[in-house]
Amino acid sequence: MVTKQINLKLTENLFESAQRYIKNFGFRNIQELATESIREKIFERNEYDENFNEEEIKLVDEIIKTSILKKKLVSEEEIIKVLS
Repeated sequence: MVTKQINLKLTENLFESAQRYIKNFGFRNIQELATESIREKIFERNEYDENFNEEEIKLVDEIIKTSILKKKLVSEEEIIKVLS
């Protein structure tokens, strides 16, 4: 996986709060916290992962529909539960 380095500026108050958060929740450093926070915002809170193209999204939709028809999954709530 290719990675990119960024420079991140924070206010002193936000930086100090982040440091406390790191200590309390077991992150190794502020980079790990920032990476996890960005990942959560982008992947966990979006309806779709933008890394999928239209064809892949249609395939996933078809798999879900087929699973529901074959009574492997019965509802959107169950799908979310299985994926969580």
